[in-house]
Amino acid sequence: MALRGAVRRRIMIAVCAAALLGTGARVASAHAFPERAEPRVGAVVRGAPPVVRIWFDGELEPAFCQVVVSDGVGRRVDQGDARVDAGNRRLLQVSVPALQPGTYSVHWAVLSIDGHRTTGDYRFTVKGSE
Repeated sequence: MALRGAVRRRIMIAVCAAALLGTGARVASAHAFPERAEPRVGAVVRGAPPVVRIWFDGELEPAFCQVVVSDGVGRRVDQGDARVDAGNRRLLQVSVPALQPGTYSVHWAVLSIDGHRTTGDYRFTVKGSE
């Protein structure tokens, strides 16, 4: 009888450990991180893009996401209409006016649908016409 109890305990420990490891894998991949952006990170573009877009690897919670575009001296230059796309909840975007040549910073903060917050930033450069 004691042997059966020990075997049951080991099986139960193995099942619990497997369950915890499986949960940990889901939690680790739960944060939403950028997959790509337009303009691309570090890109030099001719002509200003009308919209800055960032695609994430997970769905976003629209009410808690933001993206801000600033010029080289830190002034906000976007239109203030940051939004998660209604047809693709992995896409965060904001409109920008015709940008002058220079370097611009994109700062984003998102909340994934499972409640994990991530933030980041990148730069791109608008090149003047030659």
